[in-house]
Amino acid sequence: MANLSLSGVTKTFDQTTVLHGIDLSVSDGEFVVFVGPSGCGKSTLLRTIAGLETASGGDIAIDGQNVNTVSAAHRGCAMVFQSYALYPHMTVYANMAFGLENMGVPKADVQAKVNAAAQQLRLQELLARKPMQLSGGQRQRVAIGRAIVREPKLFLFDEPLSNLDAELRVSMRAELLELHARLQATMIYVTHDQVEAMTMADRIVVMRGGRIEQVGAPLELYNRPVNTFVAGFIGSPRMNFFPAALLQHTDAGRPAVEMPAAAHTLGLRPEHARLDPQGPLAFNVRHVEQMGATSLLHGTVGDALAFDVVANGQTDVKPGQSVRLSVAHASLHFFDAAGVRV
Repeated sequence: MANLSLSGVTKTFDQTTVLHGIDLSVSDGEFVVFVGPSGCGKSTLLRTIAGLETASGGDIAIDGQNVNTVSAAHRGCAMVFQSYALYPHMTVYANMAFGLENMGVPKADVQAKVNAAAQQLRLQELLARKPMQLSGGQRQRVAIGRAIVREPKLFLFDEPLSNLDAELRVSMRAELLELHARLQATMIYVTHDQVEAMTMADRIVVMRGGRIEQVGAPLELYNRPVNTFVAGFIGSPRMNFFPAALLQHTDAGRPAVEMPAAAHTLGLRPEHARLDPQGPLAFNVRHVEQMGATSLLHGTVGDALAFDVVANGQTDVKPGQSVRLSVAHASLHFFDAAGVRV
């Protein structure tokens, strides 16, 4: 286990800068998730921490030791990739043992470490099989086991669940969290899926354009996003946005909400609007998605502005209907002209 410190880390490819002065501290035993859209720099940052890319500037320290000039093999990091990267001609046991054998670890120690990892990951019955005989989830567990046997300071995961189907991703998320709880290891996990980030992280690092937008616990980012980018990225479905002036008065002419003077944009999560026959807002329904436990209504408010509503349970509302909505003032988010939280 280890802590990690990044200070002013930059990365430039040719004339293009993809990381702009990243500052971040990760505590010993913490599970931190890097999340953001494609091209935001999250995988490049992970590879730079691992030593697979060389930082163009700044400092990277693991357990207080600067590792800028330390090779990837000696940083004490183990990386799990999206592609599994297993040797197809080797058995599960051989794949997990390969790195230790190359390091000259005694055979008895290799066997003990592999068997212990296999037991943790429920792979004991699969050690004699080859990767082609395994499911996607089993292959990913082998890749994780290969990392565990090295007893690294940092576990680095680069979108490890992206190749799995939706149901298997859910179960693998639970397995990774159980593994983290058992190992008490420091883990950094990259994903573009904000649901993975919300359900797994101790803290989330939201990135955009090679910069960190916000760092915090999942509910901190959900409840108090620092700007419209974070507000729109965290949460599914995404937050509704519209000009703050829209809701200063309802269609009945009554004041709807009191807004800060600096507010230019108002945000409301779809789950925080409520179908209410006496509500002050008119909502024109265009499409309804029946999810069973919830219903997702797509439509417009005001001057044909797109608006989504998540209703609990099932609904009789049909496309083409106009219904009324009510909104709790405490659920509203206000942002200034630059998109920064007011």
